[in-house]
Amino acid sequence: MAFTVAIDGPAAAGKGTVSRAVAAHFGFAHLDTGLLYRAVAFRSLAGEDPIAAAQALVAEDLEAEGLRTQAIADEASKVASIPDVRSALVDFQRAFARRSGGAVLDGRDIGTVICPDAEAKLFVTASAEVRARRRWKELVERGIEAVFDEVLAEVKARDARDSSRMTAPLLAAEDAVRIDTSEFSIEEAVAAAVAAIDARLAG
Repeated sequence: MAFTVAIDGPAAAGKGTVSRAVAAHFGFAHLDTGLLYRAVAFRSLAGEDPIAAAQALVAEDLEAEGLRTQAIADEASKVASIPDVRSALVDFQRAFARRSGGAVLDGRDIGTVICPDAEAKLFVTASAEVRARRRWKELVERGIEAVFDEVLAEVKARDARDSSRMTAPLLAAEDAVRIDTSEFSIEEAVAAAVAAIDARLAG
């Protein structure tokens, strides 16, 4: 059975956590599509042309050390705005989405561009302030000095960049179930996502 769950949303909204939990709950495969762009960013920062990097990307690139750093995240947002980079990664994502046994993909344009026919679509979001607070706390816990106002400015800048790009801007699909995690615990957010997917499976 091929059943695709498309989960979109801005940075630090909790979509990665929700996606992994949902995939585990239903026994579906999971792909963090942001890792594709981070892997391209990693190669781009090493001096490679981002379009060439995207065209040559292999699964092993997703396991490179250091893909979760803030520098890579910032570069990933930039390379993701390049139309030829996005088009080079489309086939990889669509093939994963239709694999047998079900798949969960999370990113920025899964429900609108990559998998517009996905059986279930979710848009996981939260206020910029809440997302910045989460990011700031994460940095501090890792021993990294961070100023909340600067983190908030970075979150808002990334939102603006992701939402205003010409190709595949960040937005909720018309038929996506919106889940605002601003006031949710992780358990509540996952429960809301599972309920939404259960409804589509039943339908």
